[in-house]
Amino acid sequence: MLRKLKPKDAEAMLDWMHDSEVTKNYRRNFSTITKDVALNFIENSFTPENQHFAIVDDADNYLGTISLKNICELDRHAEYAIVTNRKAWGTGVARKATEEILKYAFETLRLHKIYLTVLVENVRANKFYKKCGFELEGTLRDHVFIDGSYKNLYWCAIINTK
Repeated sequence: MLRKLKPKDAEAMLDWMHDSEVTKNYRRNFSTITKDVALNFIENSFTPENQHFAIVDDADNYLGTISLKNICELDRHAEYAIVTNRKAWGTGVARKATEEILKYAFETLRLHKIYLTVLVENVRANKFYKKCGFELEGTLRDHVFIDGSYKNLYWCAIINTK
């Protein structure tokens, strides 16, 4: 289900990057990303500090990217991020990928805490994160400037209690 990103994933990555329905809640404008930029991201996608994985189906087709970013060995935490192509929505793939990356984070990397930020208004994502066990820790008020106005972010986390 999860594997390191490969150059063959670039075209499918561009599918979600160029889909305004997928990217409407992201701060970055992905619509101008080219295949060369995607390939460069893939080439540099796995370091001790940032680990990006492909979410794939049984036939090894790319469905999305799930990440642990800003991995801090000292504090033993990392930032979680996920995006899937629209065709993967509602299939349970994102939930399974999240369970898999949390297991990797807590058991393999031996991290203590995984955190994320999400727009308060992104109801669908907020419900998903809550189902996955992330708990609200606070609100970052007027934290990001999107489409001409400031937006609030929720700061959520899940702690390894084992």
